Amino acid sequence: MTLSFDMGLSVPADVLVRELDGESVILNLKSERYFGLDEVGTRMWAALSSCDMIQDAYESLLSEYDVDAEQLRGDLYHLIEQLVEHGLVNVSSK
Repeated sequence: MTLSFDMGLSVPADVLVRELDGESVILNLKSERYFGLDEVGTRMWAALSSCDMIQDAYESLLSEYDVDAEQLRGDLYHLIEQLVEHGLVNVSSK
């Protein structure tokens, strides 16, 4: 599947997220695969999991951080690819 920012993102029911001191661990209980996020990754996760579309999360993050727009787009895309690869999120057309 080709990832597009007009897609939505959902967290499967068997995925557990725990935050501690600004960092997060995301665990797929079914596959027992996990993924660690630093503070920025944790903020990206929060934006992605609370917005209807990836584009909305991107725009929210762009307004929060002093970052080049294309750099943020690439970083967000890379994070989502890794989350999908580990079975920690699902993406779908809206």
